[in-house]
Amino acid sequence: MCTLLWFRNDLRLTDQPALLAAVARGGPVVPVYIASDDGEGDWPPGSATKWWLHRSLQSLDAQLQSIGSRLILRRGSTQAELDSLIEETGATGIVWGRRYEPAAIHRDQQIKSRLKQRGILAESHNTSLLWEPWTIQTGTGGPYKVFTPFWRKCLQAGAISRPIGDPVGDTQPVGATRTIPSPGRWPRSERLGDLDLEPRIAWDAGLRETWLPGRDGVERELCRFENGPWSDYSSDRDFPEISGTSRLSPHLHFGEVSPRTVWHRLLDVAQRDPRGVTAIDPYLRQLVWREFAFHLVYHFPHTPREPLRPEFARFPWRSDDAGLRAWQTGRTGYPLVDAGMRELWRTGWMHNRVRMAAASFLVKDLLIPWQLGAEWFWDTLVDADLANNTLGWQWTAGCGADAAPYFRVFNPVSQGEKFDAAGNYVRRHVPELSRLPDRWIQQPFCAPREVLAQAGVELGVTYPHPIVDHAEARVRALAALATITGG
Repeated sequence: MCTLLWFRNDLRLTDQPALLAAVARGGPVVPVYIASDDGEGDWPPGSATKWWLHRSLQSLDAQLQSIGSRLILRRGSTQAELDSLIEETGATGIVWGRRYEPAAIHRDQQIKSRLKQRGILAESHNTSLLWEPWTIQTGTGGPYKVFTPFWRKCLQAGAISRPIGDPVGDTQPVGATRTIPSPGRWPRSERLGDLDLEPRIAWDAGLRETWLPGRDGVERELCRFENGPWSDYSSDRDFPEISGTSRLSPHLHFGEVSPRTVWHRLLDVAQRDPRGVTAIDPYLRQLVWREFAFHLVYHFPHTPREPLRPEFARFPWRSDDAGLRAWQTGRTGYPLVDAGMRELWRTGWMHNRVRMAAASFLVKDLLIPWQLGAEWFWDTLVDADLANNTLGWQWTAGCGADAAPYFRVFNPVSQGEKFDAAGNYVRRHVPELSRLPDRWIQQPFCAPREVLAQAGVELGVTYPHPIVDHAEARVRALAALATITGG
């Protein structure tokens, strides 16, 4: 009674309900990953996502081989490859972790229906969320659109169960799977390199320097966060020069660690600390913000492309190819924005405070559609996640759930002066400005000519002039808003 264990965005062996279910059936288990875009709709994996996925699959296969199993790799039509694997292995069941994005839901429903028609067990499990989207409802039984009541309802839903151990009886919070029954003969497998996930041009040096995908990377980041930053998260998370965030977002996106594991690891640390659990609440709230993103994309499947607030469909966005390119390449003339966009390109990640400033600059200073920003982040972020990417961009653009009002326009200079006062973040990512005094590091266009000369900065040559005047852009943005609100 062979079972196919179909991995997707849950690339781990601990706290893995689908793995538990597969082993519980009692026969051999064939772990499989299928590289296919047929469940991604308009959002096939971006370049940075592929880079991470290659290494995450490598890590998962090594874990499986260490316990006598292995990961079978396939590419092509998901349904066709599953059918082929059923024929090759004689599998009588397939188990997998659920996904909540619109195209994936549609694809999975078709697969489940076809398998059941053939008499094949088709079973899906929650492997990636604390609460599934349909379990948290308003008093009238509908979905939430505002985060704070969603957060409260989640906390009222009861204690989050501890992570489950491995499928051979270990009930410790983070157990390591000791064995998975193997088939007498393994089906064919593609080589990892044949999945074409690695970049053909070596642009990934910064990613390799910054990240360690897989189980070892999870443990590295969790230990770093547990050993200090968690307790000052509420005060340090807004300062990009400080390593004050968990940096677990890509590991959570690929399911290398479950949110339950993160929740309880940090809660356990906080409970042993004199400052108590209130110190960890701001971070736990961010885990629930992630849940809120999945809640929204599940209940409002049109939002990756269309605004949740329908009046924004009439917003007078501008077409500005030159402005978009300057923003993408970190050449806007505003150092905080440019530092963030260059950090993104080099490392596949951007500090959240800077993400908000950079996104605001695109949609409000330049009036470029938020969808174009979402597409760029999708291709360049190692933690590119359709639910969170959609929520973040619609929040900034003022057109989504619990959104920042559109009239809230981030000032890129004052944001830099407040959160990068010494300019260390800017100097790291915009080195041509590194010799500028602190006073001018966030606004070189206001610096006296002699100061620029002493710092080796020539505006328009070594560093660009601002591509837009922020004060004028703010007035223009508010005027654009008035066209859809009548204000």
